[in-house]
Amino acid sequence: MKGKIAKKAVLLGAGAGIVCFFIFGLLPGSFLGGVTGLNIAGLLFGYPVTSGILPRLIVAASMLLGIMVSGVIFVVGGGLAGWFLGTIIDSIAAPKAAKAEEKIKV
Repeated sequence: MKGKIAKKAVLLGAGAGIVCFFIFGLLPGSFLGGVTGLNIAGLLFGYPVTSGILPRLIVAASMLLGIMVSGVIFVVGGGLAGWFLGTIIDSIAAPKAAKAEEKIKV
């Protein structure tokens, strides 16, 4: 019985993290990654950034990296929050369940 609620809460928290990522994290992750990519491309190739293939690849890769980092933060954060709340619920519910099982056995 111990840990069942915590395991379910981790999945629920990760699911909530995915939903929050799509609502709140996808666009800002893309923007922040794109700005970082522009800065990197500007440092390597000079300002203003030209429309060559390599600067575009740097910006695109940086945007994808920004989206992935944002997604990891949201999903792991949601999973950790779910695990924490599930563990608290388990610790509260476990003594009550043990007392109920003792009454059934006797």
